[in-house]
Amino acid sequence: MTREEFEGLVAEALDRIPPELTRLMDNVAVFVEDEPPADDPELLGLYEGTPLTERGEWYAGVLPDRITIYRGPTLRMCESREDVVAETEITVVHEIAHHFGIDDARLHALGYG
Repeated sequence: MTREEFEGLVAEALDRIPPELTRLMDNVAVFVEDEPPADDPELLGLYEGTPLTERGEWYAGVLPDRITIYRGPTLRMCESREDVVAETEITVVHEIAHHFGIDDARLHALGYG
């Protein structure tokens, strides 16, 4: 799958997020990279920033939070295009949930591990 096709899947996954949630997303940008950091080669996605639940009066004038979805590990772990579509959606939801302050334990319990 080309990078452009994968970026399209990420965009489609973002489009499936309910509008009532996307309206609440604040100061966050989503990126696609081919590979994760070398120290975590199986990482599918990464949220970097300050979750909405931890922002206070001090939160102003900061760079956007960053969600990165990694193409390489997703393609290597999936056996079909349908698997890639499903895994990409799970990963996008997982990282957006971190933006909302939901931790990994809760995400695993909800099936977004």
